[in-house]
Amino acid sequence: MGHWEIFLFFLIIAFIYSSVGFGGGSSYLAVLAMYSLLYQEIRLTALICNVIVVIGGVFIYIKNKQTDWKKILPLTIISVPMAYLGAVLKISQETFFLILGITLIIAALLLWIKTETKNGENPSEYTETSLFKNGFLGGGIGFLSGLVGIGGGIFLSPLLNLMKWDTPRKVAAASSVFILVNSVSGIFGQLSKLSADMDYFRILSLCFAVFIGGQIGSRMSLKWNPLVIKRMTAVLVLVAGINVLIKYW
Repeated sequence: MGHWEIFLFFLIIAFIYSSVGFGGGSSYLAVLAMYSLLYQEIRLTALICNVIVVIGGVFIYIKNKQTDWKKILPLTIISVPMAYLGAVLKISQETFFLILGITLIIAALLLWIKTETKNGENPSEYTETSLFKNGFLGGGIGFLSGLVGIGGGIFLSPLLNLMKWDTPRKVAAASSVFILVNSVSGIFGQLSKLSADMDYFRILSLCFAVFIGGQIGSRMSLKWNPLVIKRMTAVLVLVAGINVLIKYW
């Protein structure tokens, strides 16, 4: 399969998702999982694309003062070293794809059942979570993020909303920061064991595709329905997860 086919997929995904404020990292991973690529390349590509997509969103959230660092730091302090640990952990390609398939299926279910949350800003509606609970949640998702090659937001965001952790905007801000720092940590972990067979031109071209698609999409006010996008993502991720399990189980 040529570079241009995946390049087009990534550009379209980045364009659609960035236009409604999403990153689309799970969809990049789902697309890559459908092809016979080295698992090291799949993980590294997905993590780098995560960084490219979410870094702009993080800047906007910080600028608009939506980042509650007192609540975000406990989530990320433990998650960063755990993401690195997951990335450097030596596992076989078969084990990786087994974990990836299960992870994608769980992520698809979370995406599908998630409902639109109200945009209330009343602090009394949201519960205070302990440092231990935040650290445990962040560390667990961080480890899985580094192991599989995702930012972790696909798990963190719906879980925080279910926990009534904070307002939807601040949950989105926390998830973006979480994705960014864990993706960077995972990348450093991946750099310690690069394969000589990896196609670096393909990785760079896909990063370029995500950058272009994301820049165009973020500057357009398209009236996509966010819930429809989430449901479409859920179907794509579910199909990819099932396909991976059938292929490598």
